[in-house]
Amino acid sequence: MDQGNTAFILIAAALVLLMTPGLAFFYGGLVKAKSVISMMMMSFGAMGLMGVLWVLYGYAIAFPATDAGVTNAPWHIDGADFGLANVLTTPEGAAYPPLAFVAFQATFAIITVALVSGAIADRAKFGAWMIFAGIWATVVYFPVASWVFNFGLAEDGSFSYGGWITHGLQDVFGVGAIDFAGGTAVHINAGAAALALALVLGKRVGFQKGAYVPHNPPFVLLGAGLLWFGWFGFNAGSELAADNTAALAFVNTIAAPAAALLSWLIVEKIKDGKPTSVGAASGAVAGLVAITPACAALTPIWAIVLGLLAGAVCALAIELKFKLGFDDSLDVVGIHLVGGLLGTLYLGIFANTSGLIYSGSFNQLIVQAIAALAVLVYSFVLAFIIGFAIEKTIGFRVKNEDEIAGIDTVVHGEEGYVLSDVRG
Repeated sequence: MDQGNTAFILIAAALVLLMTPGLAFFYGGLVKAKSVISMMMMSFGAMGLMGVLWVLYGYAIAFPATDAGVTNAPWHIDGADFGLANVLTTPEGAAYPPLAFVAFQATFAIITVALVSGAIADRAKFGAWMIFAGIWATVVYFPVASWVFNFGLAEDGSFSYGGWITHGLQDVFGVGAIDFAGGTAVHINAGAAALALALVLGKRVGFQKGAYVPHNPPFVLLGAGLLWFGWFGFNAGSELAADNTAALAFVNTIAAPAAALLSWLIVEKIKDGKPTSVGAASGAVAGLVAITPACAALTPIWAIVLGLLAGAVCALAIELKFKLGFDDSLDVVGIHLVGGLLGTLYLGIFANTSGLIYSGSFNQLIVQAIAALAVLVYSFVLAFIIGFAIEKTIGFRVKNEDEIAGIDTVVHGEEGYVLSDVRG
């Protein structure tokens, strides 16, 4: 067993777990002051629920053993892995303990679910959100993780790479889709679900451009900083080894978001006259999203170009909700769905060796488009059905009067900012 790589994976897992509290601060600062507890609790709720479900059966769905003969199957459960029963020991000759990989991938499930919550800020019931999160993770995230990653555990303790989106498409087109750290499985997946929920819950009271102002930009900057820090584990850690590929992913995780931050601010300055702190934070996150699938398949120069595109495109994309009339509260669609699509498709042209400019073939672009569209449609449709069913039964949205007053006290019995310790 390689203790160095084992330590690398465990540290990367801890970094990715930190991303979810970072997301809580990022989202929490963007909402109004009377909704900050509700917003942050949806992220922490995802940490609790996904941590349990992943151990019980999530890993068994996402990473069925390769010796089961179903590596490329779109939906399969390996019953031997319920409760992680089949991965508690390290096979002789394995590079690292299977449980290290289990822990790393658990943090991906947590952050993906938490990302969705930003679309329904200020108006969602916590209990309904938790029910949605559990069902959506079970029927959408866990299977899609298998489509993209599917590091099935072989008898010798090694992991065999590839679900149908990777190895399956490779059998047809000669190249598989590239998604090194989750552009499809995480960002397109969460962004499509966020769009579905925004449509199910409808618009906030008084929804219009300029009606909602982030109550705490320092929280937003803190959250973005924690996200960026954790993202090094997200991207470099996906190599599962401390090697040159991980180093490339690490450098690109600096370059792309840095460029995106700058391009977002330039667009803001041109469009609105002033660069903002929230714009800087959002630009960095947009760049992080876009580089996620591409971090190990681009040279740093092309990573900068991707970041510049992501910052500008996502800065413009967040305006779509006003033109199209859907209330994606915290721009999950504009940043994660659009950024994920951009980073995934960009690889079809600029990926090292297989992209169009290197190979002269459109095959990489074709498989990238198939992967992105498949995840988008699958996630959107099922998220809409699940959200609609919850809304029509127990109710997903709070009452209008509770929304106007601020839902922290109604849903959680707490206030984000108590200015006096004397209760009236």
